[in-house]
Amino acid sequence: MSREIATMIQTAPINAATQSELTSQMAARLHTALTTHLQQAYAPDQRKDLRLFSATETAELLGVTGQFLRKCHSEASLPEPEVNRNGRRFYSGGEILQIRHILENSSRTPGKYLPGRREGDKLQVIQLMNFKGGSAKSTSAIHLCHYLALSGYRVLAIDLDPQGSLTGFCGIQTELEFEGASIYDALRYDDPVPMSETIVETYFPGLHLAPARLVLSEFETETAINAGRGVAFFNKLNHAIQSVESDYDVVVIDSPPALGFLTLTGLYAATSVIVPMTPSMLDLASTQQFVEMTSAYLGVIEDTGVQLDHDFFSFLITRDDPSDIPSQQIVSLMRALFQDRVVSATSLRSTAIADASMLKMSIYEVARSEMTRSTYDRAKGSMDAVGLEIAGMIQQAWGR
Repeated sequence: MSREIATMIQTAPINAATQSELTSQMAARLHTALTTHLQQAYAPDQRKDLRLFSATETAELLGVTGQFLRKCHSEASLPEPEVNRNGRRFYSGGEILQIRHILENSSRTPGKYLPGRREGDKLQVIQLMNFKGGSAKSTSAIHLCHYLALSGYRVLAIDLDPQGSLTGFCGIQTELEFEGASIYDALRYDDPVPMSETIVETYFPGLHLAPARLVLSEFETETAINAGRGVAFFNKLNHAIQSVESDYDVVVIDSPPALGFLTLTGLYAATSVIVPMTPSMLDLASTQQFVEMTSAYLGVIEDTGVQLDHDFFSFLITRDDPSDIPSQQIVSLMRALFQDRVVSATSLRSTAIADASMLKMSIYEVARSEMTRSTYDRAKGSMDAVGLEIAGMIQQAWGR
């Protein structure tokens, strides 16, 4: 990537008379490099599309056998997908979701193919938060969103990070063009718009997004000003979500790497919290400070008479390397300290996940044939295990 881009953009030494001019030229070069990279990655129409899934992958996603899937097609009870020249079926994400609905309608077990909310179930709002950069928070968020959507849940992703990492993962490239409404427009103090107007469908069936733009950082300043006037801020996101909650089973919030007003309004709206952390002493110390500050802020909110009750508040080990003895000592310490508040499955450190992230993709968007199979299987297996466990926690919150 870097060699191709370097041949297309200016790489001569920067000459600047002032520091502001220097940083301005740096920003311009970085913007050009990012734009060029994304235009190459999403050529020819600058749009992100979801790959097709093989019959084996589709059967695995549906929880059925390949034989059952072939039988349904022979009986013409399922729509016929694309068939390649070798006679093999390949399914789009939309077709898989359509099959889920067909199988659910004929199933004797409610929720077998569509495991989302039933009557009386509350919306699950999961916030991923940590103010330590590099904790794989956004990467964990997009993999959770994709896993749940592929499993048949109706998912809304909310990007509360002005940097827009989750927004980019969902196919909206702010570096290229993005003129639509964002989550800021639903949270702003002056003339906010309905939450429904900020939500967009993504290329990933079952996943919608309330995107972020850099202007979202203005919420911090506006909140500081309005807080001095006695205006409550912490319930703004909760009110926005309530207006669309009937459309979704799960909301996943990606918070900024800071414990500011955006994170706190997300924390108030959340029914559950996941704190991603890498197993290092530096991250452990940072997470300790983060949880301590969170406790203090939660106390301030509770002093107003609000009772916060999260279904689960758990740590997720990310970038885990089972062969690294020091990091495994940190993992063991976390499990000893918090037992079942540490997700049993871990997100492994993997070149497959890192390579996919370079193109703002999750491991689910990459075909197995595009990578070393053992590396791909190991990475996908770890993300599947994390998603399955969190899905189980969601089901438990619904009393199942």
